[in-house]
Amino acid sequence: MLSDAERDRAAELLRTAELDARPIPPLRESFPGIDVVDAYEIQLRGIRRRLASGATVYGHKVGLSSKAMQEMMGVDEPDYGHLLHDMVLSEDTPVDTSRYLLPRVEVEVGFLLGADLPGEGCTVEDVLRATEAVVPSIELIDSRIADWRIGLEDTIADNASSAGVVLGRERRKPDELDLTAIDAVLWKNGEQVASGRSDAVLGNPAIAVAWLAEKVASFGVRLEAGHVVLPGSCTRAYDVVAGDTVTADFTGLGSVSLSFV
Repeated sequence: MLSDAERDRAAELLRTAELDARPIPPLRESFPGIDVVDAYEIQLRGIRRRLASGATVYGHKVGLSSKAMQEMMGVDEPDYGHLLHDMVLSEDTPVDTSRYLLPRVEVEVGFLLGADLPGEGCTVEDVLRATEAVVPSIELIDSRIADWRIGLEDTIADNASSAGVVLGRERRKPDELDLTAIDAVLWKNGEQVASGRSDAVLGNPAIAVAWLAEKVASFGVRLEAGHVVLPGSCTRAYDVVAGDTVTADFTGLGSVSLSFV
């Protein structure tokens, strides 16, 4: 367990690394006593500072919710992070890769909430009732930890490696399609690099949203109407560099693209 001063210092190191695009060593090395509770408190300290500086909450994300992502990152449970309005990307504006360290993209079925979710005891039925629409999305992730050498505590503290999100134009009611059987294909520079299905995310992405609502409630955070919630990637993450264009296609849910300069 870390002291409050150590938690503040860790949050400051991560924010400086993000602003300067200069990575830091794993927090597990710099703060050997760090645990998961410390990591969530470090994340919240960083988010509170950004909110105090004028940022607003756009939504929330579940990370590492699929077996593919857990194996890729060497962890065995999900994590969560905040999405802020300054992380919102546009299909029409290329992403400046110089702002990031080692960016990667993930393919996700996003949830747009039309009502607040309960915290403790949140169910899939609660999620479906509160969801105004599901949307095609690409999440941009990045690690302020050098060379993605992350453990669970590192990525939690680093706001679940959040960096950006773009939503496609399509909107579908959750009862208009089978949320467990949405096929997703990721194209990179015109070549198919990955395919997956929405049930890779805990068997049903709505389960991940319900898990998130209950998890964040223990830290005094709520998933509210108007928030976008990303439940986790249908496939592993893929690196992107300047000059790349990626497109994610979803059966029954349209597509979404990002380009990078």
